Amino acid sequence: MAKAPAHAPSSGLTQAVVKWFVRARLRVPVRLKLAIVSAALTCLILCLFAVVVGAFAGGRVRAGFDDELRATAADLQEQLRVDRALDGSLQVRAQDLSVIRAAASGGAVIRILDYHQRVIAPLDAPHLGPAREGIVDVGPYRVVARPLLGVQSVRTNPFDPLSTPVATPTAYVQYARPRAAVDRTIDRINVFLALGVLGGTGLAFLGGFLVASRAMRPIARLTAAARHVADTRDPRVSLPKPEAHDEVHELATTLERMLRELAAARSEVEAALTVQRRFLADASHELRTPLTSVLANLELLEPDLAGEQREIARAALRSANRMRRLVGDLLALARADARAADGRAPERRPVDLASVVREAVAELAPLAERHDLHTDLPDNGPVVSGDRDELLRAVLNLVENALVHTPAGTHVEVALRLEDGDAMLTVADDGPGIPPAVAARAFERFVRGGARTPGNGLGLAIVRAVAEGHGGSVRLEPLRPSGVRFELRLPAQLAATAADAQARDLAAAGSAQTSTTTGSTSGRRRSRS
Repeated sequence: MAKAPAHAPSSGLTQAVVKWFVRARLRVPVRLKLAIVSAALTCLILCLFAVVVGAFAGGRVRAGFDDELRATAADLQEQLRVDRALDGSLQVRAQDLSVIRAAASGGAVIRILDYHQRVIAPLDAPHLGPAREGIVDVGPYRVVARPLLGVQSVRTNPFDPLSTPVATPTAYVQYARPRAAVDRTIDRINVFLALGVLGGTGLAFLGGFLVASRAMRPIARLTAAARHVADTRDPRVSLPKPEAHDEVHELATTLERMLRELAAARSEVEAALTVQRRFLADASHELRTPLTSVLANLELLEPDLAGEQREIARAALRSANRMRRLVGDLLALARADARAADGRAPERRPVDLASVVREAVAELAPLAERHDLHTDLPDNGPVVSGDRDELLRAVLNLVENALVHTPAGTHVEVALRLEDGDAMLTVADDGPGIPPAVAARAFERFVRGGARTPGNGLGLAIVRAVAEGHGGSVRLEPLRPSGVRFELRLPAQLAATAADAQARDLAAAGSAQTSTTTGSTSGRRRSRS
């Protein structure tokens, strides 16, 4: 079995760090990015300046130190002399010893060497290496050497020596001072420059952040206005404009002009939709009377026909019924759209939802004969506030949807319960279910399961419109191993009693029986969207 490469964990860690950096960079606000860029550029410039100034200042400090070394060594060269005795040995004059002691103050070191690099005086001086031309570093010292002129002693008699200066150097003087003072001075300069870089970078970051925040303030106001437009879906808003006529002012002007155009376009679309809804409502309402007349005539004519003419009449009757349902569905959707556009709620009154479900199941009893239909309904309530006719239409569509699109023998269960303060109606079946592609769009208008699927694709759209108009919701959930469950959730009205709602329902049912209607199942769809 092949082993993973040794660098795999490191590569994964690197990728994770890169991904984190990219996500972090995407989340950084613009004002912070501008402040960081400003601080980075300032830091780069200050670092270059500090390097140049530090090098120049350090060079000047070292040069001044070396100049002092040379000057002191030159003074010593002028003041000190060595004597060459008759035996050839070199000796420092007694008066020069005080000069050496005075010059050796402050940690300085002075040594006198002969030409053989032997120490003449003082004998306890630290080792500074051999005398060499120029300035050299020896240990912690900076050392400079100068040649000394010697004095030749010539004895004419034992009691009267005669001293004669020698024209050639006979010895060296070494003068050294510790470098610590110079290093401390240079370190202080470097610390000062580093603090200047940090302080300048911090000030640049703070100044850049403040300037960027001030520059981004108009954009923030534009963002708030745009968010308000997105939340309210109302483009009729006046955008704040900065006083300065800059790019932000031009952006605000352009956005405001765009919003005006969008508002005008929206008004035109709303006007067109209003005309369309009015047309659909008027057309649907006007078609109901002739369709009712056609249905009545066909129902009266069918028993008197025979053979092929009777089949033609039955086909025409089925088509007229489908047309009546389509007209009813279109009229219901047009009314729901009109209420939604005007912001109006349906006529509200307490409705016993259990009685509505019982009425819907009773009306669909002939259709449910070939199914295993079960109901689980409470005796009273729950009570909801709404339009009873619209709620009945929604329940009919849900139950009919389950009965029409499942084969004979399918188990269909209709249940109603109170859950978390809401009335929950569920219609479930163990049929073939709904394809996922259709389920995702089941509540859209004119969506059907296939070309051969009965109905017009408006039933579930009506259910959703009724649910949303009553402050509720509807959803579907595929079941395992097969089937589907629809859940209609409506806010329950806890203040009203079920008895009051049932009394109102009976009164409404009685008045409905005495009025002229287009059929108890008008507008009900027979298709699963």
